[in-house]
Amino acid sequence: MYQANNNRYNAMQYNRCGRSGLKLPAVSLGLWHNFGGVDVFENGRAMLRRAFDMGITHFDLANNYGPPPGSAEENFGKYMAQDFRPYRDELIISTKAGYLMWPGPYGEWGSRKYLMASLDQSLKRMGLEYVDIFYSHRPDPDTPIEETMMALDQTVRSGKALYAGISNYPADMTREAARILRELGTPCLIHQPKYSMFERWVEDELLDVLETEGIGCIPFSPLAQGLLTDRYLNGIPDGSRAAKAWGFLKPNQVEPAIEKVRKLNEIAREREQSLAQMALAWILKDKRITSVLIGASSVKQLEDNIAALRFLTFSEAELSQIEEILKD
Repeated sequence: MYQANNNRYNAMQYNRCGRSGLKLPAVSLGLWHNFGGVDVFENGRAMLRRAFDMGITHFDLANNYGPPPGSAEENFGKYMAQDFRPYRDELIISTKAGYLMWPGPYGEWGSRKYLMASLDQSLKRMGLEYVDIFYSHRPDPDTPIEETMMALDQTVRSGKALYAGISNYPADMTREAARILRELGTPCLIHQPKYSMFERWVEDELLDVLETEGIGCIPFSPLAQGLLTDRYLNGIPDGSRAAKAWGFLKPNQVEPAIEKVRKLNEIAREREQSLAQMALAWILKDKRITSVLIGASSVKQLEDNIAALRFLTFSEAELSQIEEILKD
């Protein structure tokens, strides 16, 4: 029987999410990879246990996480039943809907029909009465944004979600979504964008919009799907994301980035950090960031990433060096 570490809250840093009453751990755990039906169930269980024991209270899912789609939520439901049911009120559990989940015209995007049906399915898979955060996973070019936001508002008013969030929305649509949700009485809690040293579009305008609107920010893929680690310094190893047939990181994305990765790794060594730890710290240095969403394939990798919190500051010289490398 799993018994959580009594000291689990002693070392983790918790940040307020925008202008809400909710705090999130500086590091949250995403179940996008390594928790699906193709993965080893007990490995996922060990990572979730260790994450919670180290103060990670936020577990992030989506309807289509797996593979196959839905299997990460199904497995998470088993983890909840076996280990985490006594700790439900200490957890922030999020899920999303937006990408293809079932055939036909109602199985993806942002209609009220799809979002409401998807959340019901997600709750059944996870064995939950509610999720803490429900996201619109991506903007829908064909559905009025008012309809999508009204669906998020309804999920909160129905008690099936406590907070509403958006993911992958550009700055202009984020501003509009925030306005609509505020008028409906369900403020937008959080935005989940893709952000890393290698993907910095959020810096152009989005982060300023989030700060103005009082919305939290939790970047995903902060390690560029593993590129910003030491895994690819000498090629593509077996078992890595780039080596998996079902992964989103492709071999042709690795080679062009290797030289930058090696240079960044040298700075990390001088800081007495791993490259992954430095990449996470680099994102968390911005006070507009509430939490950084990590993935993990092992307990050791999870522990190494959480250790980024030991050293979050950068000198001006280090930041300048990093900028020069990233601009090349």
